[in-house]
Amino acid sequence: MAGDEEVNTSPHLQSPLMGVQRSARERSLFWAILAGVIGLVFIYAGVLKAWDPIEFTRDIQNFHILPWPLGVRLAFYLPWLEVLCGLALLTGYLRGGAVAILTLLTIVFIGATIAAKVRGIDLACGCFGSATKNLPFTWHLVIDFALLAGLLALLFLSRRERVRR
Repeated sequence: MAGDEEVNTSPHLQSPLMGVQRSARERSLFWAILAGVIGLVFIYAGVLKAWDPIEFTRDIQNFHILPWPLGVRLAFYLPWLEVLCGLALLTGYLRGGAVAILTLLTIVFIGATIAAKVRGIDLACGCFGSATKNLPFTWHLVIDFALLAGLLALLFLSRRERVRR
């Protein structure tokens, strides 16, 4: 489009949703609730894993990707990282960094889960304790991708907000 051209916004060309305006307060409430829900999920998952790091080490080893010493270190470190990032999502303090870290962790986990399945490894990830151990693989992926979608939405929102400032 040329620089001085105006866009025709006659009523018949407008979207039916164009008249629906959401206030900034409603939008920020939605994003705060989304961040809070995702934060609570990661706090819950982190606490369950931190409660029994030996069991979590076994869960990590079920993927057959990492050597035992690294799996043990991750089992003691990763749950607390999830809890801290979840708290950051809840409080809003350092939320952008927490979203970036959790997005990366979720992508790595989805990749490891799919790789294990492709190699024929039947695993129960143990991320949510016994609550999800009996879920089929498809439902694990649905939950993981839903979390990833929420995290990506929060990630792009935080970037957009930074650009506006």
